[in-house]
Amino acid sequence: MIKQEGMILSPYIDLYDIIIPEDHELRQLNELVDFSFVDDLLKHTYTSGNGRPGYRPQVMFKYLMLKRMYELSDRDVVERTRTDMAFKYFLGLAPEEDVIEFSSLTKFRKLRLKDESVMDALISKSVQTAAENGIKLSKTIIVDSTHTEARYGTKSAREYLLEVCKNLRKKVYSVNEEYVKQMPKKPDNNRIGLYEEVVDYCERVYRLVDDDESLKAYKNIQENMNLLRETLDDVNEELTYSKDSDAKTGHKTADTEFFGYKTHIAMTPERIITAAAVTSGEKHDGKELASLADKTEANGIDVDNIVGDGAYSEKENIEYANENEINLVSKLSKTVSSGNRKNALDGEFSYNKDAKMYVCPAGHMAIHKSKTGAKNPNKPQRESCFFDVKKCVQCPLREKCGYKENQKSKTYNITVKMSKIHQDHQDRQQTEYYQELAGERYKIEAKNAELKKEHGYAHTVYAGINGMMLQAGVTIFVVNLKRILKLKKR
Repeated sequence: MIKQEGMILSPYIDLYDIIIPEDHELRQLNELVDFSFVDDLLKHTYTSGNGRPGYRPQVMFKYLMLKRMYELSDRDVVERTRTDMAFKYFLGLAPEEDVIEFSSLTKFRKLRLKDESVMDALISKSVQTAAENGIKLSKTIIVDSTHTEARYGTKSAREYLLEVCKNLRKKVYSVNEEYVKQMPKKPDNNRIGLYEEVVDYCERVYRLVDDDESLKAYKNIQENMNLLRETLDDVNEELTYSKDSDAKTGHKTADTEFFGYKTHIAMTPERIITAAAVTSGEKHDGKELASLADKTEANGIDVDNIVGDGAYSEKENIEYANENEINLVSKLSKTVSSGNRKNALDGEFSYNKDAKMYVCPAGHMAIHKSKTGAKNPNKPQRESCFFDVKKCVQCPLREKCGYKENQKSKTYNITVKMSKIHQDHQDRQQTEYYQELAGERYKIEAKNAELKKEHGYAHTVYAGINGMMLQAGVTIFVVNLKRILKLKKR
């Protein structure tokens, strides 16, 4: 049985009208959205009649919103709620009412919010809210991807734990240098495999600081303690002996890479995100275009135009746009190709438009390329991409990829040609209508920057693909609602 939220009965309820101004962001969000939709969305994850009543899903979800809006840990968002009247008002609590145990929030996000449907439902609700508030959205969507580096990056769980613990020690030493002598002995750095030693060491550091009330009075120490506690809990439950297993290495340019995820986004020119898809970092942007358009249509927006960079100009996307009578505004890539079709994984080689190189199915980028064949513009050229054989030797996909033992080089060959469908698309690029729509693309780059700088989207806050989808759903929901508030003021 889930607690039902109703009118707040409290002799102190008038405090909210005195303390929280009408234009406060959290007051406006409460008035903007009926959050009971969360109860309906998650009711299938609860069993009625078993055990003690749980907290209403919409209240728990609002805690997660506060985490993303103010970049707080589970512990810190609960602790701040004890004294922040705006937080309590947003959550629907009486001024004197107690808060949840932080562990309840941790369990909620891990057990109740575990699939892509939650992310899609949150985005759909925000688009619906825009329509309900009289905001007319264009029939144009701008598509792009933004990368998020895994919380544990290329570091192992062991390395990340030690780093978080080190930061806590530094905060403690800045307050009381005597603790240098009291801290537990650090594990031997040469004993890399003994993960349990690191966990035990971090637990002892945490307990030592936790026993000193004078240290916990310092906010920066308390916040670092909470981060260490949350990291220990997450690592023990999800990561055990490895880094984030769902994250993969992607490439931003030919010389820079990241370890994590990509969030593929569709957004209207009014800067309302209408759809999203989360993949591991190595995935090609262009493969998500049809999915983003279909999700946008499902959210009630008829798509007439799609604006994107060169990554979206592959043949399948041009055909999809033509079949659905959509104008695809994506500059034709210089590498319009069909692969050599000599191995089973051929279709999984993808072109990275930033680095202007092909990436193999294992996520390794070609180290150089060359063109051969006729220079006659009426005849196709052949482009060969060369990969690092040292990586191929150790790659688990080497046999499927066509690599043979003692092979001195590994290439992927592409026939560069211009078909009629490409020629027609190139002709459309010269029209005034195309050029005008192309000028809208900068808006999604600004939106990506907003997600990262204002809402912590540069790094994951949870482990695994499900955690990334949860982060995407809640963050986009928050960003869309804030945008709706701005549009309403206009």
